[in-house]
Amino acid sequence: MRKTLAVKRAEAAMRGLEFIYHVACDAESFEDYGHDFLFCFYTIASNSRDDDLRRKARRMGRELARVWRDEHPTVPERISAYDLSNMVVGSDAADRLGVRDEKLKPRIRRALREFAAEDFYGFDPSREPPRDDVPEDCECGADNRTGRKNCRRCGRPLEMIGRYGVWIDALVMTYLAERYGVVAGAPYKDALKWRPHMLPYRGAEGGENPDYYWTVYAVTHVVYTLNHYNVYQLSPGWLPEEFEFLLANLDEAIAQEDPEMTGEFLDCLKAFGLGDDHPLIRKGTRYLLSKQNEDGGWGVMNAEHTYQRYHPAFTVVNGLRDIAWRGQRLSFPKLKSMLSRPVSKIQA
Repeated sequence: MRKTLAVKRAEAAMRGLEFIYHVACDAESFEDYGHDFLFCFYTIASNSRDDDLRRKARRMGRELARVWRDEHPTVPERISAYDLSNMVVGSDAADRLGVRDEKLKPRIRRALREFAAEDFYGFDPSREPPRDDVPEDCECGADNRTGRKNCRRCGRPLEMIGRYGVWIDALVMTYLAERYGVVAGAPYKDALKWRPHMLPYRGAEGGENPDYYWTVYAVTHVVYTLNHYNVYQLSPGWLPEEFEFLLANLDEAIAQEDPEMTGEFLDCLKAFGLGDDHPLIRKGTRYLLSKQNEDGGWGVMNAEHTYQRYHPAFTVVNGLRDIAWRGQRLSFPKLKSMLSRPVSKIQA
């Protein structure tokens, strides 16, 4: 008997979860990305409809959360803003997986007060929109302040993150900090309030739009931070521009042979109410199933960078798995007034 698409999805998601766990069990990988692995396992464990997937993710997550707690008993004295951000993410996920540390949060809260918003995001969301002149870390390893064009250490020309990439960092970190009960430079509402400034969202435009890649992830992370990362569904009328962008650009993600991006398209479209029988969802699902690697992951096998190994699997598992939605609402209902805009015609 031929397997149904639903069965294939479930099996692929389980293999993907096991692949992520395999990568996370590597000590060096966990040292670099332990916080994100915990976030991954918590997310899958918290809202998967599949009992087996949910239970396995929780077991894996709790096991690794205990390791993370042992490795992060306190806040180091000379911690960077980047590492402190990761501690927020890891501690929140560990708490939610049931491996709590009541003494760590107040220490993290005190440490956060020593940093300004610019230290985390390269701009201050309370007073200015995301900036175009925030540089990537240099190849030599040095970080550079906003506005620098050449590395302070080696003098190399610097590449800029771009305003959509900068906005993503602010959306995600302010949201996760607020969920944890702390403030990382600014509240989430200050990052979200710049959404009208980031519109319109431009498509790939035949390769002519250099901001397209990060625009995609800005759109998906507006969705994630407003639906508690796949806890609630959203009304297309609340975010019409995001919904229309996702509808219009899923084919582009498939054409670019990008499973990671396609996974985010699928779970965000499902968050807006598209079902498994919708033609776009079925097309994206079949593409993702056809691209799973022998080891259970997606993307470049044995990629040099750990993030490029596990993160595509995380987004694809989210795109394939069945989610136990908890109704239609916003993560922060009081922010609904910030989304009030005339609703254009929406394709269903």
